[in-house]
Amino acid sequence: MAYKIIKLKKGKEESLLRFHPWVFSGAVASLPEDIEEGDLVNVVSNAGKFIGVGHYQIGSIAVRILSFEEQEINDNFFIERLSAAYQLRKTLNLIRPDNNAFRLVHGEGDFLPGLIVDIYGNTAVVQAHSPGMHYARNIIANALVAIEDAGIKNVYYKSETTLPYKAQLDPQNDYIIGSFETNIATENGLKFHVDWLKGQKTGFFVDQRDNRKLLEHYAKDRNVLNMFCYTGGFSFYAMRGGANLVHSVDSSSKAITLTNANVELNFPGDTRHKAFAEDAFKFLNEMDNNYDLIILDPPAFAKHRSALKNALIGYRKLNAKAFEKIKPGGILFTFSCSQAVNKDQFRLAVFSAAAQSHRKVRILHQLTQPADHPINIYHPEGEYLKGLILYVE
Repeated sequence: MAYKIIKLKKGKEESLLRFHPWVFSGAVASLPEDIEEGDLVNVVSNAGKFIGVGHYQIGSIAVRILSFEEQEINDNFFIERLSAAYQLRKTLNLIRPDNNAFRLVHGEGDFLPGLIVDIYGNTAVVQAHSPGMHYARNIIANALVAIEDAGIKNVYYKSETTLPYKAQLDPQNDYIIGSFETNIATENGLKFHVDWLKGQKTGFFVDQRDNRKLLEHYAKDRNVLNMFCYTGGFSFYAMRGGANLVHSVDSSSKAITLTNANVELNFPGDTRHKAFAEDAFKFLNEMDNNYDLIILDPPAFAKHRSALKNALIGYRKLNAKAFEKIKPGGILFTFSCSQAVNKDQFRLAVFSAAAQSHRKVRILHQLTQPADHPINIYHPEGEYLKGLILYVE
């Protein structure tokens, strides 16, 4: 295709020949003088051999590869990729009468680096993480409504906080296609309000669906504490699982309002639930030792490697407090969604916290992200969610 050409330094194509979809800026030998962020480019070896086509951007990742074949990145390209992603979700049996919330596109895991799409009923919420995907947003929106049998009517674009701020793209969160109909979606038979207009991420954390279902299995007759509850996902699964009581805690009063609304949607008038708008560490320090099921699902403590050391200290302190407070025979669900923290580092932080508590702790489950957040086998960086279920004597 007649795209601008980026030439690599000698020997820097090795990772790309193994289908890793990123070209780092240090591997680039030369750029066209007229290149701009978001441009489609052909990446070639130092000898001039075609390697891949992708989106160019300024930063440590210079190109995100869309295809390792010489092809035009046009409307048909996006329709084919999005349709393939939808077929995978059908294979996973995520599209059912009792479940209409799932991730349709997980960036590199669906061979569309820089793009996230979550589905809530007939609304798709689109996030661009690269200038190239931002410029392609209208093509993507049209391709989404064109997916056969998907029933997508509304496409909401929500990239104000996800695009590189230096790119000066000034994205506006708004509907590209359609308009607001309802913000109620269904996950495993439970209903919830999704705040895609002003909420975090795309409005709900669909990546914890399977782990919430597992929590339901353990909740019967337990006193449950859901820390960093956001909109209460773990809380209403615990209630359906037969918990004695469920307390939800988040520092955001708006999140607590949504949590209460979600509990009321599923369990109107149920007095087992209480919600608290409080700082997590303050609540843990001051609470009684009467919980025997605790969920720790904090926001990312480290968004970049520079914050890794402080993040690991944070995970250790948080889990140490939970080990100190949880009742004997209690179960702790603990998570990290920090991509900069790997599984071994997170596990070591939790291990250190357990050792500090001098309690007997056993691992019951090791958790990760669900299948609609697939990991490209050539891109291990796509694995970000880590979790442990622990039995504490």
